[in-house]
Amino acid sequence: MSNGGLERIDVAILAGGLGTRIAVTLKDTPKVLAEINGRPYLDHLLDWLAGFDPHRIVMCLGHLAQAVVRHLDGRPGIECVVEPEPLGTGGAVRFCREHLTSDDVMVMNGDTWLATDLAAFVQDHRLGGREVSMMCVRVDDVSSYGKLRIEDGSVMEFVEKDPNDTSPGLINGGVYLMTQKALDQLCAAEARSIENDFFAVLAPGSIRAFVPKMANFIDIGTPERLAAAAQVLPKPVDR
Repeated sequence: MSNGGLERIDVAILAGGLGTRIAVTLKDTPKVLAEINGRPYLDHLLDWLAGFDPHRIVMCLGHLAQAVVRHLDGRPGIECVVEPEPLGTGGAVRFCREHLTSDDVMVMNGDTWLATDLAAFVQDHRLGGREVSMMCVRVDDVSSYGKLRIEDGSVMEFVEKDPNDTSPGLINGGVYLMTQKALDQLCAAEARSIENDFFAVLAPGSIRAFVPKMANFIDIGTPERLAAAAQVLPKPVDR
C-alpha cells in the first residue's frame, strides 16, 4: 500500500448516527469508540488514514458527540463538527460543508473499515472525470447490504437489499470522492441520506465505480459484525 495520496484532500468521517442496531451492546459508548482489539475503533481508523497523509479530517458528530470530542482533544489535523440534531448522512455533510474546501473531498462512513489503497482510488477518480466516485466492494453475500449494478466502470443501478438474495456481488463500500460541484448539488438538494436521496436519483452512469483489487472490509453496525471486526482489524503488537 502506497504512502500519501490524500495530501490535498479533506476527509469527512460521518459519525453522528444513533447506532440503534448496536445500542444494547455499546450503551453510552459512541460506535466509533467501540473497543476492538484493545483500542477504540476510531484510533484504528485514524491510524490507517494517517498513512495516506490527509490534508484535514473533519469528524461529523452528533449522538454522544462529546465523548468523541474529548477523546480527540489535542490531536492535530482533526476538526470536530457537532450537529444540533440527527440530520442523516446528507444533512451531516451539509452541516459541515464550510469545513470541506479541497477540490475533491473524501466522505466516508464512520462505522466502515475498508482497508485498501486510497491513493489508487483518488487517482482513478481524477482520471475518470466524474463529479462522484464510489468505492465498491465484492462480498460473498449481498443480503445485508443491497447490491450495485455496474457497467463499464459506472454505477448504473442501486438494487434494494433483499434478505433472500445471498448471492455474491458488489456493494457500496461507504467511501466516496466528491468534487466541490457535487457537494454543492448535495447541499442544494437538501438530501437527508447521501445514498437514498442523492446518489440514487442521479442519472445512471453519473457515479464512477472503483473496485479495488484488494480490500479488507467490514462494518461494525451490528453486535455480530462488531465482534467479527476483531478478526479483521489490526491486533495488538507483542512487545
